Formats: sequence, C-alpha cells, structure tokens
Amino acid sequence: MSGMVQIGALVPLTRPGWVEAGRHLLAGLELAVREVNDAGGIVGRPLELVVRDTAADPQRAAAAVDELARLGVAALAGEYHSVVARAAASRADALGLPFLCSSAVLDALTEQSTEWVARLAPAQSHGWQIYADFLLSAGHSRIAVAAEPSVYWASGARILRDYLAPRGGTVIELDMRALAMPALAPAAVCDELVDHRATALLLLVGHPEPAVPIVQSVRRDQRLADIMIGAPAGQPEFAEWATLLGDDGTAIPFLRYLPERLSPLGARVETALRERLAEAPSFVAFEGYDTVAVLADVLRSHGPDRARTAESWPRVAVEGTRGQIRFSRTPGISVWQWAWTPVQVVDRDPAEPDRFRILHVG
Repeated sequence: MSGMVQIGALVPLTRPGWVEAGRHLLAGLELAVREVNDAGGIVGRPLELVVRDTAADPQRAAAAVDELARLGVAALAGEYHSVVARAAASRADALGLPFLCSSAVLDALTEQSTEWVARLAPAQSHGWQIYADFLLSAGHSRIAVAAEPSVYWASGARILRDYLAPRGGTVIELDMRALAMPALAPAAVCDELVDHRATALLLLVGHPEPAVPIVQSVRRDQRLADIMIGAPAGQPEFAEWATLLGDDGTAIPFLRYLPERLSPLGARVETALRERLAEAPSFVAFEGYDTVAVLADVLRSHGPDRARTAESWPRVAVEGTRGQIRFSRTPGISVWQWAWTPVQVVDRDPAEPDRFRILHVG
C-alpha cells in the first residue's frame, strides 16, 4: 500500500450503466481526493481512489466489493444505480467494510438495519413525495407512469400511488412490457394516455431507451398537446438528454439535490468541477465530492480502521457543498442517512435549454 490510505470507488463507467452520471460522480470523487492530498492527505498519508466500473451490474458490483475488501481499502464510496448500490451495500455489510453511498436513493438499501453503510442521497420516499406535492400543486390528479420492471421503478410507483391516493390523485400504471412490441411501445403509450385521460406522464424507464422515443412520440401526438411529461429520477439532468431531444427535452420536471444558492464552498467546487468536466456539473458530481469530504474527515479522526469508521457515522459533522452533513437513524431507512440534502423540482427552460428553472422546493 506504500503508506497510502485507499478508498474503493464504485462507479458506472460503461453501458448499460448510465455513463454520464458515472463520469460526473467520478469527477467529484477525484476532485475531493486531489484537494485532500493538496492539504496534507490523511495525517500525512496520501489518499488514493481505487476505481471499479460497475456497469450497472449488481453481480459485478458485489464482486468488486469482495476484491476491494481483499486489497485492503479503508472504506467504499460511490455508486449511482440503486439496484447496484443495494448489492454493494449488502456485500459491504456482510464483510464489515464501511460504505458511504453517494447517489442511490432506494429506501431499503440493505435488507436489515446495518451499522456499516451510510448514505448522502435522500431516500426515494422523501424525494418522490416532494415530487408528488409538486404534481398536485400544478393541478395534476390523473397521472400515468410508464414503468419498466425493476425494484427501483416499482418502489417509485408505489411511493407516488400511496402518497397521491389519499390526496385525490390517481396513478395509472402503464407496464412497458405489456405494451406490444418494443418498436410499437411509444405509440401504444400515447393511445393509453388518451384512453385514460391522463394529464401527466411520468417516465419510470431507462435512458436513453425507451425514455427518448417515448418523449418524441408524446411530443408529436396532437392529442397530447397539453400533457405534462415528468422524470422524477432525473434523466434530463445530463447534457446527453438535451443533445438527444433538443427542444422536446425541455419543460420535463425532474428531481435534483442542490440548494437554491450554493455556499462559498459549493461555488468554489462548482468552478473546479466545471473545469474538470468541461460542462456544468450535475448534482451527482457534488455528491461525489461530498462523499470523499466526509470519508476524509472520518479517516483523519480515526485512522483507516474499518470498525472505527463505521462507529463514527453518528458523530459526523462535515460542511459539504450543499450544507452541513450529519447522519441519523431515520424511520424506514436501514442505513445511516443524511436527512436531508436540499431537494428541488426543476426543468430545462424551453427558451434556453441549458438553463434550469426551479419549479418547487422541498
């Protein structure tokens, strides 16, 4: 190890992983590591990131956790995809390896309560209820969800249904497997929206397929001129969305985890991330930076001892790019949770697609 303190980083860097999200997450992780080392490292020892590509594959992620544990990393960081983070968290828990999850939101990140895992991203139930509030305040009560089969999408649909039903909202689920052949699915979605008199369509599907063709079909269907398309999972956050969809990709509200105004630290980090990425950093890049900021603080205080790192989650108090980070036990959440990072509903401005409009704040 040559005197280095190592952190294992799980990041989706190849398809079918969301590569753009992975690139932003890694940029944040790497920037923070560079700054930690410029400031003297971990009590004089350099911090090193040992990166493994999960490619959105839970089995590959679990194998990477095993390998990183054998290599002697002090802790794990990262991961964007919820189902992948769940596999990694369960393995980390079994091995006694501290894991600070950067980006995945699934409430049940582990089957049972664990001391080994902490999370920066808000739980899906928290963020998606804020999104549901936004839908109601915008006058939408008949909401269709185009959903693909996965634990994450099913969980999102259930959160929306449970929250909206007592408040007069109806959630109409369109099973993307059932809508004819894949080539016909976007047209079939349009027919279902008309039949159900939906006023909003939420994309609980992968990106770019089938999200992009669904948006294109709905935007071109005269019968659906007044329908709102939404993407709570954040697909429009990244530049690739605007590149693929152009004007069709605007005015599609999504969740992002940023404050209305960045602190001086946040603003400085934003400038450095913009330089590193050669584009505006997404909230995912800030999540990466904050992950290393927290782990570095813990490692400076307690050294690279895994058990002591896990024991220190409840004592963390770190100034992150988006506010003061502290972890607590939150009802219904199986890991140590930052409750909560700021939550916004935003969209891309039709008049200026590179600009985001804040529509609702949670």
